[in-house]
Amino acid sequence: MAQAARRNSTAEWQAQDLAHHLHPFTDQHALPGHGVRVIARAEGTYLFDSDGRRLLDAFAGLWCVNLGYGRKELAKVAYDQMIELPYYNTFFKTTTPPAAELSKILADITPKGLDRVFYGLSGSDANDTIARMARHYWNLMGKKTKKTIIGRHNGYHGSTMAAASMGGMTYMHAIADLPLPGFVHIQQPYWYGEGGDLSPAEFGRKAAKALEDKILELGPENCAAFVGEPIQGAGGVIIPPETYWPEIQRICKQYDLLVIADEVICGFGRTGYWFASEHFKIEPDFMTLAKGLTSGYLPLSAVMVGKRVADVIAGDKGGEFNHGYTYSGHPVSCAVAIENIRLLREEGLVTRVHNETGPYLAKRLQELKDHPLVGEVRTLGFIGAIELVKDKAKRQFFKPVGEVGTICRDHCFANGLVMRATRDTMLLSPPLLWTAAHVDEFMELTRKALDLTLTDVKKKGWL
Repeated sequence: MAQAARRNSTAEWQAQDLAHHLHPFTDQHALPGHGVRVIARAEGTYLFDSDGRRLLDAFAGLWCVNLGYGRKELAKVAYDQMIELPYYNTFFKTTTPPAAELSKILADITPKGLDRVFYGLSGSDANDTIARMARHYWNLMGKKTKKTIIGRHNGYHGSTMAAASMGGMTYMHAIADLPLPGFVHIQQPYWYGEGGDLSPAEFGRKAAKALEDKILELGPENCAAFVGEPIQGAGGVIIPPETYWPEIQRICKQYDLLVIADEVICGFGRTGYWFASEHFKIEPDFMTLAKGLTSGYLPLSAVMVGKRVADVIAGDKGGEFNHGYTYSGHPVSCAVAIENIRLLREEGLVTRVHNETGPYLAKRLQELKDHPLVGEVRTLGFIGAIELVKDKAKRQFFKPVGEVGTICRDHCFANGLVMRATRDTMLLSPPLLWTAAHVDEFMELTRKALDLTLTDVKKKGWL
């Protein structure tokens, strides 16, 4: 047997990466002083770096590895489909068996009325598709001034030009003179940070009223749609008060706006429901899907289109929809998505998160509220946030914002835990396969990281 090829060392991979790889959401200039982290393999809920160090992944990759790592069933399905039909496009009246079969499955499991699917490869391109489809719909309806899409400050809908414009993250807008025309933003439903003296219920109604105020400012005849994540993920796992979404829904119906539910993060069991729209009773005209659709094993996104829009676009006056991607409905990605959904069902993971492990995680997270740094914990199912603050009684944040969160994130990595920091909020989004034992391990590692962060904060004189 020929001798196996020598694998590169960590230093060699870091050198190659530094010389040639431009990273997303990374300060490239700072990399030479720190070096990139090289993740070499993964199993279940654990990552292993190129030096063999194990980390508990409490973030499911990037909100997406719902089934966990190393699922041979998904690899086999991908292999089999590659042998049978590795690629064909879905342009010009063509489909493939996996694309057709997945379309039926998605129509069955998403909320009532979302019966049509348009495929892409990421949440970003899916939201670009929705922006174009919404404008196309209103043009076909003879209401050609209804163009503006209203999003929320701190909302995240992707990184392409249109998707970043739909989102309300100013640091993303700054690098490319965004948002594009036709995209505006309103207050986010962030009670802990912006609720003041109002109760959560009162603040939920106030935040929703910001949508009505914006519609009246712009004129209902100029407003096409409202877009929102049921729970704002990248914005800090902002779970809106229970009064928020019903009022948003009412306002959109009153002023004839389409409702876009961006379920890229929340979908496929993340919240203990197949889709968070079920929990919040959202009735969307569009639903954006990606990430958990394949558990991140292959790129795939889907736009679920409601009957109101689909009947017009696919009707006699719709004509050709001149939009699409080379890999729309990619047969291998669709085959993996079908198997991913089958396993989620067969193993009862969504029900387990709803009834058992999600409530257990919520209960354990509440224990952190006794920590001097923790002002609030938020959770629904397997998505959560730990808000780090300077003064809990006054809901007072650290300034400048973000430094304490970065310190805590670094302590997490150094002690074998992956969590994400947004501002000074620690975010978690674990694989759905977590057991109570995984939650207990997570809690032990998290408390250690918080204690180390507290020591650093005191040394810096920030408390």
